[in-house]
Order: sequence, then structure tokens, then C-alpha cells
Amino acid sequence: QSKGKKPLFVQLVLDNIWSLYEAVMKRDKDKIEKIVTSLGLRIGARESRHADPKVHLNAICSQWLPISDAVLSMVCNNIPSPLDITAERVEKLMSVGARTFDSLPPETQELKSAFMKCSSEGTAPVIVFVSKMFPVDAKALPQNKPR
Repeated sequence: QSKGKKPLFVQLVLDNIWSLYEAVMKRDKDKIEKIVTSLGLRIGARESRHADPKVHLNAICSQWLPISDAVLSMVCNNIPSPLDITAERVEKLMSVGARTFDSLPPETQELKSAFMKCSSEGTAPVIVFVSKMFPVDAKALPQNKPR
């Protein structure tokens, strides 16, 4: 990067989003119309005349960059199928803390096969897995620890 030049991501993505945001917040009708036309969007009159500019911005962004489609495609493409889970991983998920899978009640141990099948039949048991996610420093991850 030369001094004063923007990174490519900023030039191609962030500047466009920022210019749209500025145009809507400042209510620059000519610029908004130009952006909407160039993107081929259809914004209803109700949204464009709304007193809150965030409603107009939401209407444009939901058509131009729909987050639901992006998240769904990311999940489908990147998260492995639950049918590919190994038996050892199921046992690890079902065991809490220092408890081993063998120490769980027999009724719970019987859920292992249902967990691995991911069946949607009416007779299949419903299994709910609750997890708490929290950020961890990258240096603390097992693959980054010094050996």
C-alpha cells in the first residue's frame, strides 16, 4: 500500500456502503435515486417518504445486501452436516465437565444413536443442545500453544 491509498476492500465495498448511508441520512434524493437505479432496486413510496431515514436505509439494504441469504448460504457452505459427526464427538458433547459418557444414566446413553441419526420422524426424541460461546484469545487455542 502506498501512503494515502485505500485498501481494495475499502474502495470496492466500504466506500459504497458509506456513500449510501450518507446519502440516506442527509436525504440527498438525487444521489439516492441514482444509487437505487444503478442497483436495480424497487423501493416503495412508503419507505422512501418515511420520517425516519433508517427505515429508508433498511429498505434499500434489505434488497441490495440481504443478510438472511448471506448467513444461510454461509451456514450451508461452511458448517459440516450433523450426520458427519463421530461417535466420540457425540459422547463428548453429551458429557458435561469431568463426567464420562459411561457415567451418564442409561436413558441418556440411549440418546446417542438418535443424536447421530438426526431423524425428523414423529417418534424420534427431541434433543436440544445449549451451548455458551465466549471469545478466547487466539494464543490460548490448542493449535497456537508453544510446544
